[in-house]
Amino acid sequence: MTAATRKRKPAGEGGTVFDRELDDLPQELRWREWMGRVEAVLFASASPVSHEDLARVVGQGASVEMLIDDIQAELSGRPYELAQVAGGWMFRTRTQFKDAIKAAADLGDQSLAFTEMEMGVLCAIAYHQPIDRAGLADIFGKEVSRDLLARLRYKDLIASGPRSPRPGAPHTFVTTKTFLTTFDLQTLRDLPELELSDIP
Repeated sequence: MTAATRKRKPAGEGGTVFDRELDDLPQELRWREWMGRVEAVLFASASPVSHEDLARVVGQGASVEMLIDDIQAELSGRPYELAQVAGGWMFRTRTQFKDAIKAAADLGDQSLAFTEMEMGVLCAIAYHQPIDRAGLADIFGKEVSRDLLARLRYKDLIASGPRSPRPGAPHTFVTTKTFLTTFDLQTLRDLPELELSDIP
């Protein structure tokens, strides 16, 4: 096996090769290329990218965390940053610029605008999941409409959970990875402390 063969590894079933190691480059240029690859993957993704996925585009000896640190240092003066969200990394506009973005072009996604009741139900599901419609009715003192739940499901913020132990084994609701991403949470453990009285 030649040195060139050793440093190139198959990237897929089509036989295409992808040189992760970049052994032919000097160390500094190799590191810059790895930084560029990580940044490009993150830039191209609309959802958080996991450590495992980022590790696929750099050499085996490269530290993804150190590469992220170096990219973050270079972004220190930029209006966007790398944020750790929902078990991965993604680009986020810095919060101090949110008003400027809205004023310039109304780029806010209206599909993620919530009524007070939608936000209350989403909160209840987040803090009490898995929970069924009867459980939600116990919290709100009234039935939660199927249409409201369908809207939250359409926004990919909730999904079906395990069957409830109640008679008839109704479906329960749980939050999704999109919920974590939308609210800048790494895991559900990052939910703020909330008194039951704070939920409408």
